Amino acid sequence: MDIDRAIKESSDRRLQTKYHNAVYVIQRTFSLYEFEQVAFSFNGGKDSTVLLHLLRAGYYLHKGKTDNSNGNQLDCMLKCPIRTIYFESPCAFPEINSFTYETAAVYDLHLEIIRSDFKSGLETLLKEKSTKAIFLGTRIGDPNAVGQEQFSPSSTGWPPFMRVNPILDWSYRDVWAFILTCKVKYCSLYDQGYTSIGSIHDTVPNALLSIADSSSTKENFKPAYMLSDGRQERAGRAKKISSMSESTPVLSNGLNNVGPHKNSSLTASIIAVGDEILFGTAEDQIGATLCKKLQAIGWQVAHVAVVQNDVDSVAEEVEHRTSKDDMVFLFGGLGPLHSDVSMAGVAKAFGVRLAPDEEFEEYLRHLIGDHCTGDRNEMALLPEGITELLHHEMLPVPLIKCRNVIILAATNVSELETEWECLLQLPSTPVAWMAPFMSKHLSTMLSDIEAAQIISKLCIDFSDIYIGCHRKSRVGPLIINFVGKDNARIELAAENLCQRFPAGVFCEVKPWLI
Repeated sequence: MDIDRAIKESSDRRLQTKYHNAVYVIQRTFSLYEFEQVAFSFNGGKDSTVLLHLLRAGYYLHKGKTDNSNGNQLDCMLKCPIRTIYFESPCAFPEINSFTYETAAVYDLHLEIIRSDFKSGLETLLKEKSTKAIFLGTRIGDPNAVGQEQFSPSSTGWPPFMRVNPILDWSYRDVWAFILTCKVKYCSLYDQGYTSIGSIHDTVPNALLSIADSSSTKENFKPAYMLSDGRQERAGRAKKISSMSESTPVLSNGLNNVGPHKNSSLTASIIAVGDEILFGTAEDQIGATLCKKLQAIGWQVAHVAVVQNDVDSVAEEVEHRTSKDDMVFLFGGLGPLHSDVSMAGVAKAFGVRLAPDEEFEEYLRHLIGDHCTGDRNEMALLPEGITELLHHEMLPVPLIKCRNVIILAATNVSELETEWECLLQLPSTPVAWMAPFMSKHLSTMLSDIEAAQIISKLCIDFSDIYIGCHRKSRVGPLIINFVGKDNARIELAAENLCQRFPAGVFCEVKPWLI
């Protein structure tokens, strides 16, 4: 069989794995349902084109080779007489319609054309003919893929049937690897720079494939398979612009009355994922260093948490903090081990699934080399539809940002220093520089009881300044910390405190001596 042979002769192990898994799903479907009860939804696009040829292979392998005496072996290898649903729309590209009808004729597809909307057309079709399963070319990353599995019952309110998604875990690159390896014909629009085809009203060639040519008045494009970043597949599809009002951050911890400009602040939370920290076998030095880094650029750290290496624990903490803070920094729990659950936790917090990110996988492939099998790299599974890769030439792999959560790969302070500097150097860094915090620290041998009442009143009088106290040891000096963005107010608060006690009771301490 042409498709099966082409895959076997390929040196692309990843593609071979994807192919065998998809064909298994197809053969499983043919075993579960009568062939007449199964349909195939074909729309002429690249994904359904791939699925067509996978169906041919799966049908051939399921039926086995036809007896030569019947003279039907070639037909069996070439065709797949499956019921095929095509929703014809006046908004479709002419090239799509032409390709669909030509393909149906070549492969003996039993084309059933529907000219109404998808739902009502499907209801009518399923009433006329018993249909228990429909093959769909849905891939992770498609708008309608959220929540689906390879076998997923139809949604509530729709006619009952089983949605079968053999290529659900295929990436954009996988699709084109299959098409080019098997040398199958595809719609000509893909050679004109289209990477994702919808209606004639919302689809244009992908600008990322544009060819710069000053000698030509016509804009030319490279073919779709040359798009390097599959996450930009839908860049040629019109997007709805949503208007969202940004809320002003509310400050707390004694900084609730700061001014709107130079004294303004953004809030951040830090989440460390690590049983070893909770067991006391390791110290969290990264979190403490990150607090200092954020304060140095004017951010207020509102919350620091350490959670277990558990998906639900990570998800609960991320979900709680992302609704409260401008940015969440998460570290720990990254990698291929069973305890590395951070990505799954972030995905669950935002209600999305983990999906293969082909661009990130390429970075990992260069980094890991021979240790990467190429079949399924669990480290390249990132939260679907919400992930942004933050590139910097000094980093072996990009930092990962999921909405307002930045995932740091640092395992020690030295690595954090590098990642932090790279983060700040990004042209469109998500960590905005604010007016930095300033501080003043006074030391005294007063007892807590002697100082408590005066300091409490001072906190009320200077609510725009954070005033905190601590001791290094039970018998050591009491350190009073004044932190804020207005140095004049800090000095005034410290002076006010000193005036309430005899001269010499307080002395200033440098931050590095505290």
